[in-house]
Amino acid sequence: MDSGMEDNTKAIRMKKGEKKILKKQIKASHTLLKHEGISTTSQPTKSLVVANGGLGNGVSREELSTVLKEFGELEKLIMHPQKPYAFVTYRSEESAQKAHIHLNGEKLQCGDNSVTLYLSYVDSVICEEGVSISLPEGLTLLEDFVSLEEEVLLLSAIDWSSSNDDVTAQKALKHRRVKHYGFEFRYDNNNVDKDKPLPSGIPQECLPVLERCFRSGHINIMPDQLTVNQYECGQGIPPHVDTHSAFEDTILSLSLGAQTVMEFRHPDGLLLPVVLPARSLLLMKGESRYLWTHGITPRKYDMVPACDPQSPAHTMADLGAHSNLTLSKRGTRTSFTFRKIRHKPCDCAFPTACDSQGAPSVPSVSSPPPSPPSLPCCHADAALLEEEYVHRVYDTIASHFSSTRHSPWPNVCHFLNSLPAGSVLADVGCGNGKYLGVNPAVIAVGCDRSSALVQICADRGFQAFVSDALCVPMRTDSCDACISIAVIHHFSTQARRLAAVQELMRLLKPGGLALIYVWAFEQEYNKQKSKYLKDQNRGHPENHNLLKDTTQDSQGPHEISGQHSEDSHKPVDNIQDIGKLSVHTNRTAFNTQDLLVPWHLKEGKRQGEEESRDSGKKDKKKDKSKKTPGKPCPTASSQCEPVPSTDSTQTPYQKLKSESESSPAPIFHRYYHVFQQGELEQLCGQVTGVKVQRSYHDQGNWCVVLKKDELIHQ
Repeated sequence: MDSGMEDNTKAIRMKKGEKKILKKQIKASHTLLKHEGISTTSQPTKSLVVANGGLGNGVSREELSTVLKEFGELEKLIMHPQKPYAFVTYRSEESAQKAHIHLNGEKLQCGDNSVTLYLSYVDSVICEEGVSISLPEGLTLLEDFVSLEEEVLLLSAIDWSSSNDDVTAQKALKHRRVKHYGFEFRYDNNNVDKDKPLPSGIPQECLPVLERCFRSGHINIMPDQLTVNQYECGQGIPPHVDTHSAFEDTILSLSLGAQTVMEFRHPDGLLLPVVLPARSLLLMKGESRYLWTHGITPRKYDMVPACDPQSPAHTMADLGAHSNLTLSKRGTRTSFTFRKIRHKPCDCAFPTACDSQGAPSVPSVSSPPPSPPSLPCCHADAALLEEEYVHRVYDTIASHFSSTRHSPWPNVCHFLNSLPAGSVLADVGCGNGKYLGVNPAVIAVGCDRSSALVQICADRGFQAFVSDALCVPMRTDSCDACISIAVIHHFSTQARRLAAVQELMRLLKPGGLALIYVWAFEQEYNKQKSKYLKDQNRGHPENHNLLKDTTQDSQGPHEISGQHSEDSHKPVDNIQDIGKLSVHTNRTAFNTQDLLVPWHLKEGKRQGEEESRDSGKKDKKKDKSKKTPGKPCPTASSQCEPVPSTDSTQTPYQKLKSESESSPAPIFHRYYHVFQQGELEQLCGQVTGVKVQRSYHDQGNWCVVLKKDELIHQ
């Protein structure tokens, strides 16, 4: 081949490559417009949107900034939380053009993953900085409280070489390892035995730190109990409130070795992530100690404010309100939590959360279960009930819950696969995201109230964010379809259930479709029992603790036609008459519509033994659950896996697992309102501009397909 022909062949090949990149670039622009409302332009400007170059794709600010700076000086780089794109503005249009030419279609290596960048011009970049929300009342963060030398001394004082040390009550838990000094915190009754101090008191190396706290007025009495937790990268602790009756007011938490993000949540749902730098001291007093839960979501990377000497990390409590963020890989963090044992009942100003003042507390092995809560009579009571018996539970059991939710339900798959290519789908209450990848031809985004479940979605490569189903931060008329699978039955009043349906309709474009599934009161329909009832004799019928979780993945649909009259929805004689919620017995027919459903685990096994034995089985089941896009989903079956270990914390909605092999299994109670026949249609009929296209009973669930009137514009 002569040189002229060879050059011509290379040119043709290059053009083919350019065409492929251009095609991908155009597709990315269309996706940004349809999903995010971001308009791109063909004319060169100083500003670019970088598709696939966002925090939501695992790209850190430093990694993206490094490649962008190769083509000129940056004026600003904006990276929004959980978004798979970023905005960059160069000092000159020439620099932006160079980046547009050389970076389009280029791969960017981010840790163990790589992403392909696609750049498009935008006329302008709007940086809307949210208002920084104040830290919870009584919460104080003191950075650099100990020196590097003190940090080394404190860490060396903890001897982890012993696998089971009775002197310091050392434990190896699933998500961390822990030592107790002074007094042991008991996981079987979520309290301390105040008459049995440990042989080893607080290490001498800690005393200078505590004396400095005392002299500075941070504490007015010296602690006598220390819990040391060590977290490896990817580990965390469920949301909790330290037991009121066990400890006095002020709690000190010293972070050593590495930083992390701790999430504080108010009972009304307000979530505040707070960055805890290494060598910082966190003080929790008053409201922040007694009312707000605090926890650490298990993950390997945290979203944190980018380094800025004029903007300390701890002031950015509301990380979601800021665009000046980056990703920070977690290291090994060791926390020293100092507390003072309480010898009198707590008389704090938060009786609804105080076990000394009658609030539900974690029962001991021998004590009777706490009195169930009452059905709420107002919006505030409903929010508190759902926070305690829905949100906190799912945050705590997220890992185990996800392991039982690996197979999509066939009829939901059919709905998703019937959507046209390019449709925008919102999965409101997406859980672990098992429906987000069913139809790869649609643009799917999920949201869930549980940050732990949303993190699981992110780890699986899905687009999801934390949100309440009553207020989804997406534009009105922005979705072609919405699904709400096993979500609305967790709202505890008729008004809140109606508001959830209205929010789905707000998101839909005119003509859009929504699929809703709720648990049915009628678990036997057309003379056929649901799988939920059929499985009641599985294993040992006399032992309910051996049963799986109650909500099922398996379905065998039974179609019903037409609408139900209002007369078909009649109230059930139930526990509401006396004001208290009943606790349901798993695998039995319902005798009330509003109830607490137990989440049981296997009994009589240590967690480590259970995990070791079942890990191979779980991997095999996950492999079997994979499916080819566009094909019918397999019939699913839930599985029972061990729950993550809990911490030295007060979680009033559960029993914590004992370290002893003979201890009873932990039980978590979730609130449900199970729907009677016709009730779901009646609820949806109250929403203006909505038609029920189809309703059916699907293995113990009532289901509807709704269509938004094409003439309705909200």
